[in-house]
Amino acid sequence: MPGLLEQYLPVVIFAALSAVIAGALLVAPFLLAYKSPDPEKLSAYECGFNAFDDARMKFDVRFYLVSLLFIIFDLEVAFLFPWAVAFNDVGTFGFWSMMVFLAVLTIGFVYEWKKGALEWD
Repeated sequence: MPGLLEQYLPVVIFAALSAVIAGALLVAPFLLAYKSPDPEKLSAYECGFNAFDDARMKFDVRFYLVSLLFIIFDLEVAFLFPWAVAFNDVGTFGFWSMMVFLAVLTIGFVYEWKKGALEWD
């Protein structure tokens, strides 16, 4: 049994050291932080608008449109990462299918740009 405990001693030391560091990082901001924030820092600010009296105010539809377009194009570009990792294995068919995908993505981006969906006036 003592041999087994000696094998796990580095794991126990690592866990204890990690707990000490985590505790220090949790306590340090309360001890070292600057404690006199100005009113501007404490004011509510969300979605690019200052806070108003009514929580049910209407937002401009362009805010939602731009955010949805960002999410759509961001997710589509995320498909490039696995393709780039497996680039040597996909072959010619994989290369040209990704080129078609990028062409469709580019056509959609140009269409949105021409329609003015990315304008924020």
